[in-house]
Amino acid sequence: MNKLKRILFVDDSPRDTILALEALEDHHLANEVVALRDGAEALDYLYRRGVFAERDTFQPAVILLDLKMPKVDGLEVLRQIKSDPDLKVIPIVVMTSSKEEADIVLSYQLGVNAYVVKPVRFQDFVAAVTNIGVFWAVLNEPPI
Repeated sequence: MNKLKRILFVDDSPRDTILALEALEDHHLANEVVALRDGAEALDYLYRRGVFAERDTFQPAVILLDLKMPKVDGLEVLRQIKSDPDLKVIPIVVMTSSKEEADIVLSYQLGVNAYVVKPVRFQDFVAAVTNIGVFWAVLNEPPI
């Protein structure tokens, strides 16, 4: 089996964050899951700014990103990451409650790797996070 990798989970919902962390931990899908509450924190983490200035230089194997967040929304985070030559290779999976066609189209235009509407039922949400984690953090071979 491949070496387990880091997953960055960015979502302002405490409930969804707890469920995602438990699903990923229960299935041993990453050495580390970094959970952040908004897009500003995500960008600071990726660019090693502020409280993250001293973190190691290893970037996540995948970013699970909500769209509707305070401070900096997910679309702006996606825009900045995919326009940065050093970060654009990191796979990004949007996990959001938005089924709005405009959000889906713009996400793909900005370079998202996958767009998943968050399931409402607990079991379905856990299964979705687990499946995403298995594919992107275990099976996928990134260029970085």
